[in-house]
Amino acid sequence: MKPQLVPHGGSFEKLGATITPDGVNFAVYSETASALFVSLYDEADSEIGRFELDGHDNNIHHGLIAGVGPGAKYGLRADGPYDPDQGVNFDPNKLLVDPYARRLDRVFVRSPRLRLPREDAVDTAPLVPKAVIVTPGVNKVATPRRKAPTLMYELNVRGYTMRHPGVQGPLRGTVAALTTQRIIDHLKYLGVDCVELMPVAAFIDDAHLPSLGLTNAWGYNPVAYFAIDPRLAPRGPQELRVMTDLYRKNGISVILDVVYNHTGEGDYNGPVLSMKGLDARTYYRHVEVDGKQHLINDAGTGNTLRCDHPAVQRLVIESLRYWVEETGVSGFRFDLATILGREPGFNPDARMLQMIKQDPVLSKCQLVAEPWDPGPGGYGVGKFGKEFREWNDTYRDEIREFWRGEPGKIGALAGKVSGSAEIYNFAGRKPSAGVNFLAVHDGFTLADLVSYVDKHNEANGEGNRDGNNNNASWNCGAEGPTDDAAILAARRRDVRALLATLFMSRGMPLIQQGDEMGRTQRGNNNAYAQDNEITWLDWEGADGDLVDFVAAANTFRRAHAALTHDHFLDGKEKHGIRDVVWWHQDGREMNHDDWSRSGQSVLGMQLRTATDEILVWFNRHAESITAILPDGGWALGLASDDKTPVGFTGRTVHLPPRSVVALIRAQIPKDEPLEIPPAQEPPATPEEDPVQIPPDNPNEEPPAPVEEPPPDYPDELPPGRAN
Repeated sequence: MKPQLVPHGGSFEKLGATITPDGVNFAVYSETASALFVSLYDEADSEIGRFELDGHDNNIHHGLIAGVGPGAKYGLRADGPYDPDQGVNFDPNKLLVDPYARRLDRVFVRSPRLRLPREDAVDTAPLVPKAVIVTPGVNKVATPRRKAPTLMYELNVRGYTMRHPGVQGPLRGTVAALTTQRIIDHLKYLGVDCVELMPVAAFIDDAHLPSLGLTNAWGYNPVAYFAIDPRLAPRGPQELRVMTDLYRKNGISVILDVVYNHTGEGDYNGPVLSMKGLDARTYYRHVEVDGKQHLINDAGTGNTLRCDHPAVQRLVIESLRYWVEETGVSGFRFDLATILGREPGFNPDARMLQMIKQDPVLSKCQLVAEPWDPGPGGYGVGKFGKEFREWNDTYRDEIREFWRGEPGKIGALAGKVSGSAEIYNFAGRKPSAGVNFLAVHDGFTLADLVSYVDKHNEANGEGNRDGNNNNASWNCGAEGPTDDAAILAARRRDVRALLATLFMSRGMPLIQQGDEMGRTQRGNNNAYAQDNEITWLDWEGADGDLVDFVAAANTFRRAHAALTHDHFLDGKEKHGIRDVVWWHQDGREMNHDDWSRSGQSVLGMQLRTATDEILVWFNRHAESITAILPDGGWALGLASDDKTPVGFTGRTVHLPPRSVVALIRAQIPKDEPLEIPPAQEPPATPEEDPVQIPPDNPNEEPPAPVEEPPPDYPDELPPGRAN
């Protein structure tokens, strides 16, 4: 049957392309378009029909086209006024991607023709991906409950799999590659129970990259919020469903990093690909200047999504639900999440955030906020409420600065390993509200953090001007690669001390891909444009000893309630037990002068529950230190430095240089609590329920599983550190 419009047969209730018994219903939101068209395409990419949607209700253009079904390809065209200075860009020559498209037939590419003015425009259909009509999945099981992971792992699909020796060549760089058993075994060995995939929604390269011969490696430039990028899932969204199903069976949940703060359509000069051509004033924030409408750039990328508009709110909620219900993900990490609450200033009670928190599906998911954006007043750490976890950049900064040797950081160390109570201890929140991390995708890798004082982003083609200049990093005596055995040993020691600190801390630990095996980006701290060996994980060059240490540290953490109990420490006696006592290396409790001493570099943290007791020592000195222990029998539980023995002499323990040592008490008498003097001025996992998984789509081919340097404190820093 030849496709034909059914006169006045459409419905405005469901946006996008919806299969019905009579054909496919198309519905598109636009407040200012005078006409909306659907263009249909054959397998040769030739336009075989163009139909104007004849219904218009509640700003939704809709129509029913008979003779169309699953597998058909289409795009949208919009007509109306053309005045870019007023934020209207209607041009029927521009083929537009449906914001509700579930699958695209190709990747986005940049071209000057995508932004030509209407009077000079040519048909952009050959350049623009076509949406593919798919049959929706049918949910068979319940959505997940909100449960706390024990170790989160940030992962870039391409970077993680491109060089894995166990991944078959054609699968490298795809979601299907993540189903390789050796990859799953590695994650399980580490004890990872939540994988956070960096963005998978279909994206376009940044404007300046093609001329430099570079491509976007991270995906933080989306265009279509429902469609997985064809580079990552060439056979469609079913690949992600297979992966999440398999991971769930292995005890690992999957959450997506999502970017509801801007799109790849960019600024005034950016391409017209989707929402900019459908109704830019509705979908993007604008401000009037001298009679002209200018795109607001709170995301730092050229445009900002208008999350206080009902149409955008609907887009966000329905796309999030899609990823949960049809691809089986268990939650989301929201990039630049404060933009979700901009009205235009950040409001933690904004309607968009409340809709996410109250949604019957999304409220049961893991919700993680990156609680800041580059716009005015965009720093919102601690403001997202108990429904969200938040990336805690204060943890990253304070822990780095302590180990780098900054003076006066002993109190900050105590505050961060205690769960950042100054940020989260209110309104029913717990330490697990804070996601503790040392390094993530934007910044140095952990290995580079201790190998470079300065960033080295020359490969990005921006004259090393991009990326953060203040990294609180050090190099242990030489900048970058070296054969010096002493420097390499110092770097190894420091990485292990940093990781041990992470696992001894209250809060939700997160590590990024490869930090457990010594991954380097050669000093590049903004490797978004390096889809190559700079970001591809070198599996064959992995530091196996470091992998073993991370697995052991996580196992140790999970085995001790004193480390994982999700409450804030206060040092007060309850039922004869104090949850924390802070020790000086001289065998006494820390006092006011100790906390105030700028050179204090050793701290003991004694944690106790009714059934468990741990004593953790942090020593950032460049030499071994002797510490006096509290009364009782102590045994070694974990030591970050495996090259220098942890020795015991009577009531003293010999702490290796630049190390973290965890001691355990063999048995705690339940009726004989320890007699510990009052502290003086202390500083402030069950399995997840299955996620909804649809059956295989009969129309899809199922994939095969497969800053400034610190002052010179010689007693604080090894030779050459941060010089």
